Amino acid sequence: MSIHLPRLSRTVLAIELLPRSSTRYPIPTFRLQRTFTTSRPAAMRLPYIDDDPKMETPEDEAVVQRVKERRGGKLIALDKALLHAPPVADGWNSFLKSIRTQTTLTDSVRELAISRVAALNQAWYEWDAHAPLLKKTKVLSDETVEKIKDKSWSGEGLDEKHAAVLEYTDAMTVGCVVKQAKFDKLKGLFKEREVVEITATVAAYNCVSRFLVALDVGEMAEKYGVDMK
Repeated sequence: MSIHLPRLSRTVLAIELLPRSSTRYPIPTFRLQRTFTTSRPAAMRLPYIDDDPKMETPEDEAVVQRVKERRGGKLIALDKALLHAPPVADGWNSFLKSIRTQTTLTDSVRELAISRVAALNQAWYEWDAHAPLLKKTKVLSDETVEKIKDKSWSGEGLDEKHAAVLEYTDAMTVGCVVKQAKFDKLKGLFKEREVVEITATVAAYNCVSRFLVALDVGEMAEKYGVDMK
């Protein structure tokens, strides 16, 4: 028979009943049979809120309903992390709604900025949500969209507007400081309102990506090999 020790790294000990001539009964002796390791399934660093959570106050319940309304009736993993703090989830929901659906930016410009932020910050939950939206615009080829994941890619093959957005996004995300020349390039190609919208989009999704990565929302670290140890 085998004894399984209740640990993550477990050793199986085999007990053999070996007869001894000097004894009436066989004496058990132990030998090492094999060692194996079990692993926990990937999980976010905090437990998710339930799909239909029972909130403590009517105000918090109203937050859940507003989030569900924007999502089409169903909470996603990000929502179920944010709803640990309902007022934060409420403000987040309102802010991201304006960034996603109430700017004058073209879909390709917005999704290029978001996807680049995701790639630079290893926010693969964000990437999996937004890269398909960028591909759907058909403005950039699927091959070009995949190049966005390469941090060293400087936008070869993009038109002037999209290249400027990529450069601006890189500057805001990697070093925060945007040199005057890069800002002037963007300002020369977009209206002032659009410049504000691009800047707010990049800033917003840097916030989103950092939240996603820190808590490993969607269990992306294991899927994409991000070292979180």
